[in-house]
Amino acid sequence: MKSITDELFIHRISLTLIEGVGDVLAKQLISYCGSVEAIFKEKKRLLEKIPEIGPKTAAAIAGFKKFDRAVKELEFIRKHNIQQFFYLDEDYPARLKNCYDAPVLLFYKGTDSVNKPRMVAIVGTRNATEYGKNFTLKLVDELAEMKAVVVSGLAYGIDIAAHKACLHAGVETIGVMAHGLDRIYPQAHSQTARKMISQGGLITEHISGADPDRENFPKRNRIIAGLCDAVIVVEAAKKGGALITADIANSYNRDVFALPGRIDDSYSEGCNMLIKSNRAALIQSAADIRYIMGWEEDSKLKSTKQKQLFVELNTDEKKLYDFINTTQPSPIDAIVIFSGMQPSKVAGILLNLEFAGVIRCLPGKVFVIC
Repeated sequence: MKSITDELFIHRISLTLIEGVGDVLAKQLISYCGSVEAIFKEKKRLLEKIPEIGPKTAAAIAGFKKFDRAVKELEFIRKHNIQQFFYLDEDYPARLKNCYDAPVLLFYKGTDSVNKPRMVAIVGTRNATEYGKNFTLKLVDELAEMKAVVVSGLAYGIDIAAHKACLHAGVETIGVMAHGLDRIYPQAHSQTARKMISQGGLITEHISGADPDRENFPKRNRIIAGLCDAVIVVEAAKKGGALITADIANSYNRDVFALPGRIDDSYSEGCNMLIKSNRAALIQSAADIRYIMGWEEDSKLKSTKQKQLFVELNTDEKKLYDFINTTQPSPIDAIVIFSGMQPSKVAGILLNLEFAGVIRCLPGKVFVIC
């Protein structure tokens, strides 16, 4: 007889295995049914009444028979000390949680790195030039001073250059995979990936045995963008995964940076286009990230002291003020999650605090104490 916790894990995994049910629809099902377990107990005729659930999907849910596969997956993650992040859990990546199409369930093996105060993605072409690789190495060295976690996709080119630079510089780095945690793709990066587990980690939305199919890579890019405060595109052709990641980051209201290149360089064409179309800020060094993101020097942050307030704050205002004062710079997503309030209410309170002159908003919707 399995424990209640095991049963819950099995139902969570099973939810991702239902044919025709993606992440957005899965969240809707939970909202209407009240819990993951309740979805599998609901009658087909009642499931059909849920918006976007037609007879075919309702039948797939009511007739679901793959619980054995979920049990097998639970055994796999237990054996290999893999963490599960369910989107309603507190330890689910906070930045990603507010993205409407974020995975319902994530599998992660590594250190406690998914919710660090500063997280950036470094992405780019698989056909990286020495110009791009050298800049990536320099950028990671500078990001080390900011204690930022670097996220990328373990692919050839800029991705693996970023991961290796992080391992060399002592920077935590997370690889987002387009397949299950039972393998590393490409296999040539296996040694680097194994090292990352003790200095960051590996994360995926796929169960073991899932192949690195072509359609999984664009989906992976939304996780890269959603995990971070900012996305840095080092080199990119006119089309490719890096530009997809940048577009997704823009849709998530993330800051995007791009390294400019020569106008006749095909692997800088994408970056130049992002800058030209105002979809990315030009980056020359990590100092540009520090300035635009409002990331002050650690020494300044440590020396920040409680200021005397000359205005009276109500309970909600004081709650948000205290949170910002202890965690600044504080992204809007983190404030909303901490508060437990509706985003619209949080926005109103923050605006009042700005008018009162006790906080200020930096680029990227990051807040600090005045």
